Parts: sequence; C-alpha cells; structure tokens
Amino acid sequence: MEYTDILAEKTDGVGKITINRPDALNALAPDTHTQIQHALRDMDVDPAVKVIIITGTGRAFCTGADLKYIASLVDTPAKIVDFGQMFHDTTYLIEHMNKVVIAMVNGLCLAGGLEVMQACDLAYASEDARIGDQHAAFGLIPTGGGSQRLPRLIPLRRAKELLFTGDWLSAKEAEQYSLVNRAVPADKLEETVMEIANKLKERSLMASKFIKYSVNRGMQVDLYNGIELEKSASMSHFQTLDSKEGISAFLEKRKPDFPGK
Repeated sequence: MEYTDILAEKTDGVGKITINRPDALNALAPDTHTQIQHALRDMDVDPAVKVIIITGTGRAFCTGADLKYIASLVDTPAKIVDFGQMFHDTTYLIEHMNKVVIAMVNGLCLAGGLEVMQACDLAYASEDARIGDQHAAFGLIPTGGGSQRLPRLIPLRRAKELLFTGDWLSAKEAEQYSLVNRAVPADKLEETVMEIANKLKERSLMASKFIKYSVNRGMQVDLYNGIELEKSASMSHFQTLDSKEGISAFLEKRKPDFPGK
C-alpha cells in the first residue's frame, strides 16, 4: 500500500508510524485510518519488529477525527457510523496486536487522538503537550472508545470531568492522573521513548504478547476469572521457545537470546 497520510519505518527492531497530516494537525480521515491499520498489521507480523511507536508530525500527535470530513456526512448517518467503526477498528487493533505499542505524544493530543493514545500500551509526552477529550466542547461525544477506556485508566470522577468539560490537561497533569507514563522535556521525548523501546526489544516477544493479552482481557472480568485467564495464558506461554530460553539463560547465568517463538 502507498502511504500518503503516514510515514512508516522499521529501524533496528523498532517500527515507527508517524501520522503525517501536519496541515490538518494530524486529524484522522478514512484513508489515514486505513493506512495506520495496514502499517500496524504489517509490523505485527514482521519478526524483525519488536516494538511499535506511534507519533505525529509537527505540532500535534493527533487531534482526532477530520471534522471537515465529518461535516460532509451530516445528512448520511450510515456513513458516520462507518467512519466511527474505523476508529474502533484502529484502537481495537492497537490493543489486540501481539506487540507493545508506545504513544510518543509530541503536541496536541485531543478527542480521537486521545482515544488512540489510550489504546496504546504505554504513553510518553513532551512537557508542552496538551491532552484532552474535547468532544463535549463541540457538542459531540467519543466514538472511538474514549468513554469506556478513560474511566478504566484514571479515576472515574476525573474521567467524567474531562469528558463533560472537554478541558485540556498539561502533560504534567496527565502524568499526575497516570494518563501518560511520563512527561519529559520536548527535546528529551524521543530519547526517552527510544530508551524504553530498546529495553523492550531485549525482552521476550512471546512474554510481552501473553502479558498484554492477560492484562487487557483481565480488565474486562472479575478478579478470579482474571486469575483463571492468567493461568491459561501462563500454561500456553510455557510451551514457547522464549520461555525455554529464558529458563535456560537463568540457570546458565547468561543473557537470554529470545527467538520470539
């Protein structure tokens, strides 16, 4: 597929997807979703890619749906539903793919952009980033899972406040809410994210896959069903070559060399 709305690169085990519509503050149009999904699937099945980063070009990580496109659909509700489904497909793919996905939040992260960030496994933001839901400020509501993921990430009343008001947070406030893992100076953002990515590259792909599965699925059930889910995932993981290599490396007092299988 030819990418016109994103940049996709693979370098030394790290896949990077950059939303590249700076004139639209990286708003998401249908083609943007299609290209992001294609790049994610390609990187997920590529054994050379160990971890994936999502970021944006220019002043924004992502400002959500392309409202100019939405405006053209006002009289065609079925097409609005289809466009909303594209948001769900993108965020669902991020959550359910095998590899760890890191959001590198480099500027405005609003509405649907926040929904994309929430679906990522980890999120790091530059201190000058501004983060918020914003839908309510324009008489809209989340359509990419924001009303469901946000209260699962931060305290309920904090989530409701952001959803009802549409207010923005500074990156440091988002860090205090645990909405991002860390807020760092803008000139240190890429260095910070790459430090994490390089650490994750050394870890077992299969362990990361099963941990991600256990956490994400476990969040949807009660504690004891979650523990049963973890037990099942653990038994499956023990059949992997990565598990066997990890145990051998521990016993032999050496650094493991995980095959990713």
